[in-house]
Amino acid sequence: MPDVSPKVLEFLQSVHPYDTLPLDELTRVANSFCRNEFAAGTVIYTEGEPIGGVWLVKSGTVEVTDTHGALVSILNPRNSFGERGLLRDGRAATTATTTSDAVLLQLPGGELRHLIANFPAFERFFSRGQGQNKLGRQNDLATLKVADLMVRNPLSATPSTTAQEAARTLREHRISCVPVVEGETLVGIVTTRDLSGKVLAEGRSPDTPLAEFMTRDPLSLDPSALGSDILHMMLEHRIGHVPVTRGGKLVGMITQTDLTRFQAISSAQLVRDAANAATIDELAEVTARIPQLLMQLVGAHNAHDVVTRLITDIADTVTRRLLRMAEDEFGPAPVPYLWAACGSQGRQEQTGVSDQDNCLIIDDSATPDDMGYFTRLARFVSDGLDAAGYFYCPGDMMATNPRWCQPVSVWRRYFSGWINTPSTEAQMLASVMFDLRPIGGQVSLFRDLQAETLEAASKNSIFVAHMVSNSIKHAPPLGLLRGFATIRSGEHKNHVDMKHGGVVPITDLARVYALRGRIPAANTRARLLAAEEAGIISVSGARDLIEAYDLIANLRLENQATLVRMGRKPDNFLAPSDLSDFERSHLRDAFVVVRTMQSAVGQIAGTLG
Repeated sequence: MPDVSPKVLEFLQSVHPYDTLPLDELTRVANSFCRNEFAAGTVIYTEGEPIGGVWLVKSGTVEVTDTHGALVSILNPRNSFGERGLLRDGRAATTATTTSDAVLLQLPGGELRHLIANFPAFERFFSRGQGQNKLGRQNDLATLKVADLMVRNPLSATPSTTAQEAARTLREHRISCVPVVEGETLVGIVTTRDLSGKVLAEGRSPDTPLAEFMTRDPLSLDPSALGSDILHMMLEHRIGHVPVTRGGKLVGMITQTDLTRFQAISSAQLVRDAANAATIDELAEVTARIPQLLMQLVGAHNAHDVVTRLITDIADTVTRRLLRMAEDEFGPAPVPYLWAACGSQGRQEQTGVSDQDNCLIIDDSATPDDMGYFTRLARFVSDGLDAAGYFYCPGDMMATNPRWCQPVSVWRRYFSGWINTPSTEAQMLASVMFDLRPIGGQVSLFRDLQAETLEAASKNSIFVAHMVSNSIKHAPPLGLLRGFATIRSGEHKNHVDMKHGGVVPITDLARVYALRGRIPAANTRARLLAAEEAGIISVSGARDLIEAYDLIANLRLENQATLVRMGRKPDNFLAPSDLSDFERSHLRDAFVVVRTMQSAVGQIAGTLG
């Protein structure tokens, strides 16, 4: 029977992309869902079975596995599943099994297709895991702003630059055109075809100035134009290079190569390439495309949690591919094991800057002789991750450290010790390890351990108080007189650290809420939503904190995407002066919300201690 209670409607209002629907349409869609209750261990569907709709987790957890039984993902409340097979051929592409008692909502396939056809947010969201066809990618490209596609601050020349100098510039930088400017004003453009056809073929001197043969007053676009304008201009005028100008001033450049690169990259393609990689070098080639993917996803105005989830999916796939490579190299594992990630990968919040944080949980049947196998496996996978761009953890929180490569019984002792003796080190380690998420191997090795740990930790008021105190150590960068406390010296002078000053304080708060509410989710936004639903924090407090988190996390990603467009490596440092007055005001308000919530949770620590 359809579940049409107000609670379902309210639930959908907190789930993307349903939260983008007009209220009347959302109400209609809510009435189309069917509510189902399943006991732990129930198979929802198996690979190859007909599938009638897309599933949405309302409560509980669901494990998705592939043809070989390998873990694909663990889904928590507000996660969707089943859409890939449904939209492809109507048959399940994976197997889904509940790992706890769960309430699942199912939307009929016809309704999903209606939403995808009529609401762009649904088309973007449900195509993120699909192999996008060429038309779909063109539509995405056509609706992006030129500012999100162009190469900023391109190399340029002056009218007096010689043909030979221009040719050297094109060769050295591997580009096919150079805009010609006087001061900052665009006056012409020269391409490799101009150099060969108008200089070399006509026997002109290499010292011929560009002014004598350049294309004068070339066609250009404003940064506010759409991708469709680029396509139409290139097709109509048969050109492959379009300068971008604002008030006549050159601000960027777009070429056919840029558009081809954009169309060739999607998260699904990168996941597919990583899964099929035969060597570590091929994996590194896949991950080298992540910054471009980040720029595209942010440019398409995807929410931060969608962007980081898609980027983390690539890291998960790379890790699982390395595990299979290791087993091919060393043979099958002697006993069951689980490779788990913590840190940003564990929380599914990776951006363009990520190290590796991981561990191995091994079945208690392992003998001392078996441990040598896992030492080799850990080294192989961690070295492979480093080669693929996920650099070694500075704090050595990796499976290569014998401390983090242990049987389940040892892990139980670890968590028990941290909870019962909450020293400074214990707080730090618990903060990291409470974000564990299974990546590959035997998930059951973690499931019971997690449930036991959450229950024991939530009951120990002293431990909770210490975790609360630890969660407020990272203060938002607020200064006096409604300003920001920026970094005072060094490379990042006059910047704020959007990771440690913005995202981390909220991540720490969400971890405390999850601990108090025994919430199994590792993702920060999922923890905040679950904490609100469980009454751990007030509705108003949760909404304020979630909105603050969304703003901070989105600005962090937008800044990283801007750096990528400028040809620089993404980082976490943002200059408030680069923001508009409106953005600065809202960013400061977001930091104030975080500080207020830290103060509130700090009072809880006082009562518990």
